[in-house]
Amino acid sequence: MNINNSYVNYVRYGKIGEKTIVLLHGWGQNIEMMRPIGEHFVKTNDIIIIDLPGYGESSEPNFAYSVEDYADCIHNLLEELGVKKPILMGHSFGGKISLFYASKYEVEKLVLFASPYCPEKEKISLKVKILKSLKKVPILNKLEGTVKKHIGSIDYRNATPIMREILVKTVNLDITNEVRKIKAPTLLIWGDLDTAVPLKRAYELEKLIKDAGVVVYEGGTHYAYLEFLLPVCKVLKNFLG
Repeated sequence: MNINNSYVNYVRYGKIGEKTIVLLHGWGQNIEMMRPIGEHFVKTNDIIIIDLPGYGESSEPNFAYSVEDYADCIHNLLEELGVKKPILMGHSFGGKISLFYASKYEVEKLVLFASPYCPEKEKISLKVKILKSLKKVPILNKLEGTVKKHIGSIDYRNATPIMREILVKTVNLDITNEVRKIKAPTLLIWGDLDTAVPLKRAYELEKLIKDAGVVVYEGGTHYAYLEFLLPVCKVLKNFLG
């Protein structure tokens, strides 16, 4: 679909007419990284998974998007699809977009998987940490070949000038004030061994968001939501009601 003069790729399946779950992947990834979550709700929910602009089969933005630009893009896409108050789930970069989205637009519920909201001391090295932790996730061996082909294929060194600028803008952005505006019930899912976005960020977010709770998986990395897929989905089902 053409949104803001850019093509945005998405998949939609499940029970259209039921509550819509929107899934946003992390930096340098694509739809396939969130499909394992979507598959667990295919019988009960309307599922939308989006290739964020610049990744997967979506075109690159025609200017350096800010986190807010990404949130607006998602909102415009959902409006075109007739979706209001989605259940929004985001991992890492997709989680930061989800936080901004929920601070600006209505969401039914919010789920964050290892989502940053403020700069880390080692800013650009965040990408390296994420890619290193990705290689340790056993479930990736079971996913489709497209995942292995695309994950981590665009890092800072090889990215286009626009995507480099987007990366720098994203990791340097502090959205603490926006996070405080979130009213939706929020679930924070983290691994205690996450070195890309440390567990302390989850507890900080819990304090910043009015209605939030943290679930921690011992031994989980930045990809705890995949490493502990079945128990995570059980928690999600309870949270969604």
